[in-house]
Amino acid sequence: MSDTLKAALWMSGAIFSFSSMAIAARSIALELDTFEIMMYRSLAGIAIILSIGKMVGSLSQITCRHLGLHLVRNVAHFFGQNLWFYAVTIIPLAQVFALEFTSPLWVLIFSPFLLGEKLTNTRVFASLIGFAGILMIARPGAAPLSPGLLAAAASAIGFAFSIIFTKRLTRSETITCILFYLTVVQAGLGVVFAGYDGTITIPSLTSLPWLALISCAGLFAHFCLTTALKIAPATFVIPIDFIRLPLIALVGAILYGESIDTWFVCGALLIFGGNYFNILTQTRRKTPNC
Repeated sequence: MSDTLKAALWMSGAIFSFSSMAIAARSIALELDTFEIMMYRSLAGIAIILSIGKMVGSLSQITCRHLGLHLVRNVAHFFGQNLWFYAVTIIPLAQVFALEFTSPLWVLIFSPFLLGEKLTNTRVFASLIGFAGILMIARPGAAPLSPGLLAAAASAIGFAFSIIFTKRLTRSETITCILFYLTVVQAGLGVVFAGYDGTITIPSLTSLPWLALISCAGLFAHFCLTTALKIAPATFVIPIDFIRLPLIALVGAILYGESIDTWFVCGALLIFGGNYFNILTQTRRKTPNC
């Protein structure tokens, strides 16, 4: 089997997992709030990481270095993920996924300040294309900005900070170490914010399968995406990942009667174009001349 086909299969797993998370979150939104969902997801994640780590013998890789960086990274991810869970319950799923795809564009903006990377003309142009797409989807002024749209857009910023700080951590830490603190810190934050009102809802038997799906799908999706990027170029993987958008639009139409308009399609294409233009340019720069 070719590396291209292997990458496509891994990306199929990522697409299915991300889409499943959105459906599962919407299915239990009336019973559990977003903080409770994150708390239960993270507690299950701790058990999964420790079990797998013990099986493969990687628990010794968990260190106490960079605890502050782990904390900052996971606070950003926690709020980004909570905003994402909130958004999928109140606006069309396709809008949430489209705005989520702006995370790499925010990374381009913030990485010069946090990673010391150069903000090139290419990156500026790619970001402008993507933000034009955001304006087409949100259309401020043409219609009131809903809390769901604002939450989805803000979640992308939270994910961007998470990506940046993850990149810094990968310079010295292993995936097991990063995922361990991801689940532990976010479980702690989940307990604090879920219990701020003095009550934490115990999930019903009906909700347990959905919670299990969210817990497993989140970890599996990122594992699939990372594996695909290891065996195939980003210029091949990213367009496959973008299939999530029309797929979730179809799911939203079938399950929830959601519709999309021309403005959304044009905006989504611009967001994809900005991301792909940046990746294609960076790849060409790294390719040696023959």
